[in-house]
Amino acid sequence: MATIFRDLSYRYQWLYDAIARLAALSVGGEARFRQLALQNLTVSAETKVLDLCCGSGQTTQFLVQYSEDVTGLDASPLSLQRARKNVPRANYVEAFAESMPFPDSHFDLVHSSVAMHEMQRAQLRQIFQEVYRVLKPGGVFTLVDFHSPANPVLWPGLAVFLWLFETETAWQLLETDLGSLLAEVGLRSYNSEEAQQPKLYAGGSIQVIQVQKSKVISH
Repeated sequence: MATIFRDLSYRYQWLYDAIARLAALSVGGEARFRQLALQNLTVSAETKVLDLCCGSGQTTQFLVQYSEDVTGLDASPLSLQRARKNVPRANYVEAFAESMPFPDSHFDLVHSSVAMHEMQRAQLRQIFQEVYRVLKPGGVFTLVDFHSPANPVLWPGLAVFLWLFETETAWQLLETDLGSLLAEVGLRSYNSEEAQQPKLYAGGSIQVIQVQKSKVISH
């Protein structure tokens, strides 16, 4: 069940932006936070990029600085209306992440920023299967989201944030091994067949995962 603060933050863009900037201070500011998942990736002007669950375009505005072929997908008409105004250089599609209206092997890079914590576990698997489908062989899926803090000092702050602004699915994500779930659908780390171990930031309360679809697809 969503909290009143969550509903208000989606209704009023200025409130959402203020919350996002405040939360991003833990990793050095919003600009750095929005680009955490892009570190060590090669993104050129020709790279076909999907900003999955793009919201109002907070990360899309950084993706269009690298690629001239960026598509934002979201299920919220209001969010997409804001995204088109905020980042007109991108293309936008209204759809659910569990059923994307794109052909197979369409994107070089799929990116998701602080969106997977809004999904039930069954939804996550469906979304990851769709990500695998729309990625080209050798394509990369990268995400940034909440993580169970390694530093116990950070637990109270994260807990208060989740209680005020998130739903029970955010708590469920803290107990979910996303790397293993991604590996189950065929998305694994670059250098091995093992599940991708997340890179942790902000005392372990933020995780970044970068996984790849195999360059050779067996039938």
